[in-house]
Amino acid sequence: MSSEQVLNSEALTQKIRRIAFQIYENNFEEKEILFAGIIGEGYAMAQMLCQNLSEISKIKAKAVEINLNKEEPYERPVKFDCDLNLFENKVIVVVDDVLNTGRTFSYSLAPFLSIPVKKIQVAVLVDRNYRKFPIAADYKGYELATTLSEHVEVVISDEKRRGVYLK
Repeated sequence: MSSEQVLNSEALTQKIRRIAFQIYENNFEEKEILFAGIIGEGYAMAQMLCQNLSEISKIKAKAVEINLNKEEPYERPVKFDCDLNLFENKVIVVVDDVLNTGRTFSYSLAPFLSIPVKKIQVAVLVDRNYRKFPIAADYKGYELATTLSEHVEVVISDEKRRGVYLK
C-alpha cells in the first residue's frame, strides 16, 4: 500500500503550535488547562500542546493519557493515568490525532459526565468529516477530504517519521 505525505514534520509542528495559540486565546483567563490525550498519537499531541502552551503563556498545562481500545471502545472502561479528581472544575481539552466518525471521542468523553468540569473542548490534528456521532472539533490543524477507503496515519511520537500520511 503506497503512502503519500500530506504534512511534513515542520508543517505538523506549526499546526500544533497554532492550535496552542488558539487554545490560549479562548482560555487566557485560566490558571490551568488539562490536555487529555487519547492513547497513542493523541497523547503525543497533548504533550506537544502542553509544551507549546507553556512557552507562550503562564497557564499551567498538564497532559494526561486516556486509555481505551480505539477499535472497540465499548469493550472495556475508559481509564486515565491520573485520579479523576484532577479534572474537577478545570478546563479540559480532549486531544486525538484524527477525528473521523467521532466514535472514539464519544467514548473518551463518557467519564467526564460524572465529574463537575469547567469546560470541555476538542482538539485534533486532522479532521476527516465523516461523522456518525455528534462530535465537533473546537481546534483542528488540518481538514482533509478523503474517501472512506483511505487511511490517515499521523506520526508524532517518532521524530524521524513525524508527519501526516494518506494511505
